[in-house]
Order: sequence, then C-alpha cells, then structure tokens
Amino acid sequence: MPELTLDAFKENIDKIRRAVGQVIVGQETVVNNVLIALIGGGHVLLEGVPGLGKTMLVRALGQALDLEFARLQFTPDLMPADIIGTDILDEDEHGRRSFRFQRGPIFANLILADEINRATPKTQSALLEAMQEQTVTVARHTYLLESPFFVLATQNPIEMEGTYPLPEAQLDRFLFKLDVGYPSQPEISEILARTTGKSSPQADKVIDKETLLAMRNVARQVPVAAPVLDAVSALVLASHPSAKNAPPMVKQYARYGASPRAGQAIIIGAKVNALMNGRFNAAYSDIEALAPHALRHRLILNFEGEAEGVKPDDIVAEMLKHTLKETEL
Repeated sequence: MPELTLDAFKENIDKIRRAVGQVIVGQETVVNNVLIALIGGGHVLLEGVPGLGKTMLVRALGQALDLEFARLQFTPDLMPADIIGTDILDEDEHGRRSFRFQRGPIFANLILADEINRATPKTQSALLEAMQEQTVTVARHTYLLESPFFVLATQNPIEMEGTYPLPEAQLDRFLFKLDVGYPSQPEISEILARTTGKSSPQADKVIDKETLLAMRNVARQVPVAAPVLDAVSALVLASHPSAKNAPPMVKQYARYGASPRAGQAIIIGAKVNALMNGRFNAAYSDIEALAPHALRHRLILNFEGEAEGVKPDDIVAEMLKHTLKETEL
C-alpha cells in the first residue's frame, strides 16, 4: 500500500473531483460528502427525486476510482439470492454432482442499490451483513467481500406508493444520508449540452484501489482532541428526548435518538474533511459541517413531529446550537 503525504492526499482529491466533474454538473457538496464517506469507508444513502444524476454520480465515481461496479435495481419481486448469490447444483464430465456457490452482484467494490425502498424488508436485510461485516453467509458458508466495499443507495422521497421504508437498523448502517437538490438554471443548460450530443461523458480513471485504501489509512491517523470527542458524544446524547442535555425541540418532537454509530460517523467524516481542507487535525467546524448528514436519518420523529412536518435537519441545527453553547465552543 503506497504511503501518502497530506499534499498527495489533497492532490488525489482534486483529481477525483475533476474526473467526476467531467460527468456530473454542479452538486459539488454532494460529491464532496460522498467522497468523504468513501474515503472513510462508509456507505451513503442518496435521497432525491428522479433525474438528478444520482445513478450517474455513482457510476462516475466507479470509473474515476477504478472500482468494480454493480448496479442493483430494487423491485418488489427482487429476492435476497438475486443480490448475494446462491448454491447451484453442478455436474462434471463424469456425472458427479456437487453444489457450487454462484456469486451475486454484491461481490463488487461499488454497489449501486437503486431505489432501495422498492424492495421488501426481506430483500433489504440481505444487505445488512454485507454493509456491516463485509461478508456474505449462504448455507453455513461465509464469503469475504473484497475491500474496498461500498454501498451507495438511492431512494425517491416523493413517490411512496409501492415502497417499503427502510428499517431503522438498516438506516443506521449508512454513514451519511445526503439530500440531492435541484441544479440551477445554468447547470441545467450545461447538463443539456453535455447529454444531448453524439457521445456520453465518461470519467477518467485517476486513482486505483490501493491508493484509495492508502487515503483511508491516512485519514484514520488524523488526531482528534479530547474536547472535540466530548462535543460529539454530547451531541449524540442530545438527540435522545430523555437526556438531560436534550434541547426542547428534541424533547418535543423526537421519539428516539442516535446510536454511538452516529458519533463514529461524525468523527470519521471530520477526519477526512480535515485532510481535504489541508489540516491534520479534526476541528469543531468539521463536526458542524458533517453532523446533519450523520444524524438526519438516525433521528426518529414522534407523532407530533410527523404531523407538524418537522424536518430532522431543523432538530440537528438546534442540537448543534444547544451543544456548542453548553460546551462554550
């Protein structure tokens, strides 16, 4: 695995951004946060209406990072074996029969789980072991998935007919949940110009798997001061309505708060974000930037919050303000 300096890390980030920019117009914040998650070794849930380039973004990342890419189109009739694979009966030239494991599309580096909320909970759960343990178990045999392994899932927030909301246990496996917004008018014009010609844009390969793993290794070495760790743990606790330091908005609208996995997501993201900004230490500004992405899908609203249309991002903003005030940051 190659050794990387801070300058080399930033140079690789710039290369990836330029390569993805050959395909994706705008969406710099989304691209940046997806890169943070990938380098941090986490999975991402992308939410946005159809046609905003979510699938194209994942494909462009696979091309730029030279990762084996597989797309899973989730539908109500998709079965777990369609994802992870199954044992099939094989017969050799002598007529001897034996079972052989036929690998499913999950045996890739970058998995696009398109419209994940259209599959049944049984099929959604087939991803749980792979996302958490990076293994697949079939008929008492456990198979290791090649590293790096990422799941980037998409879901449509407006068309709920025929969908199955992701269970909290699976949502918690995603490092970040990112909202993909509409492009601006100049960006739409550029999208039209790029995509209506005789050729489709492609992302150049700029780094390989080993370099990506080396970048992850460098990010893990970024130091985090004790006060920053305390601030993150206080923020996680503030998401629970029964906690003493929970702000009024949490007590009123939240039913359940975030797990320690949310704190891990914030810290890992803060380390990568620090390196991307030329610093070798995680700061409070990194926490403020990444906390909404790590917490918005881990806050479970109560009936009052759902009825009043309260947004998790508003609660997270109140939590940040409340926690920073208490810790005098």
